[in-house]
Amino acid sequence: MVLIDCLQYANWSEKIFRQMRAGGVDAVHVTIAYHETFRETVLNIETWNRWFAQFPDLIFHGAWASDVALARETGRTAIFFGFQNPSPIEDDIGLVEVLHKLGARFMQLSYNNQSLLATGCYEAEDPGLTRMGRQVIKEMNRVGMVVDMSHSADRSTMEAADLSERPIAITHANPYDWHPALRNKRAEVIRAVVQNGGMMGFSLYPHHLKDGSACRLADFCAMVARMAETHGVDHFGIGSDLCQDQPDSVVHWMRTGRWTKETDFGEGSADTPGFPPMPAWFQDNRDFGTIAGDLKEVGFSANEVAKLMGGNWLRFFEQGFVPQS
Repeated sequence: MVLIDCLQYANWSEKIFRQMRAGGVDAVHVTIAYHETFRETVLNIETWNRWFAQFPDLIFHGAWASDVALARETGRTAIFFGFQNPSPIEDDIGLVEVLHKLGARFMQLSYNNQSLLATGCYEAEDPGLTRMGRQVIKEMNRVGMVVDMSHSADRSTMEAADLSERPIAITHANPYDWHPALRNKRAEVIRAVVQNGGMMGFSLYPHHLKDGSACRLADFCAMVARMAETHGVDHFGIGSDLCQDQPDSVVHWMRTGRWTKETDFGEGSADTPGFPPMPAWFQDNRDFGTIAGDLKEVGFSANEVAKLMGGNWLRFFEQGFVPQS
């Protein structure tokens, strides 16, 4: 069974890389930029290059779907780069191709705020995609960079799903009607994404879970079963949003970047600005097997579990990463 997690933002270390191997994780989409400029993003890539050189028996830079098979053959984890904000392309559409050549395979069109491309889910009004956003989607389609709308507002997401010539993704979120967080997705948004062939990764981040850190695995798996029954099992996977070992101070960078001098902790309360505890059944990369086991308990076949745990993402990678001729 292929195991792919389509979003993590951990405080990377040899310990975490070894936990990936212990958990049999074949590929991970990692966030390498929140609010960074192009040059700052290049520095983050340099940091990853040093990790690839330091731990070649554990991880390597994934560029193509075929690298997932290579990871399985060599007992390593393929690392795929992505951005949670379009800030790395600044106001230059030409940087989409440059960053794809540097290994970027996912880019969110917005984080929580309005960007040059689309509206974030925390804005009061959502006018939809901007003119630049429409052009950038076309360029992302051309070079093979996945349009990710995980933090984007409803209208922007549905417009992106309809406009994009390639299926788009919500890499890490859950249904709004299961847990009404601003970051979770309403039924009509999920429908727009999957009807256009897109993918959604279910998040294990407590702010996205029913009952937060106390969420029961059985409830999570029942939600997955309901979504698969409604939309088909082929459109879903895992995007854990694991932020393992990050200091609480990192939340400030994630939420505020450089756009405000005030404090904005987003989904967390100002009284509890740090990372919430993960649910007991998912502490780190070694726990994916627990999820797979309980998915069988709610009625999924072995083949369907394999799709949810990574097979669907692998198919999506095969469709989305290769440049158009």
